[in-house]
Amino acid sequence: MRIPGKRIKRTRLIHSEKYVVAVEVEMVVPADDPSEPCYESETIQLLREIKEHADQGDVDWLTKNGKVYAAIGAA
Repeated sequence: MRIPGKRIKRTRLIHSEKYVVAVEVEMVVPADDPSEPCYESETIQLLREIKEHADQGDVDWLTKNGKVYAAIGAA
């Protein structure tokens, strides 16, 4: 379902134990309530999929959907 309103791009970071994935997503500033941008359901599902793949260590899939950063050691 498409929410009517202004569309803006934002970079979101999804964290797992070994990876951080930077992904650009679309947010919507609804015409009915412009106080805060929101996600559409498709975007939320994509963010969940990215988190699942990051937890599984599926780097090939992750690199097709965002920029992947790997942890190299404990601080």
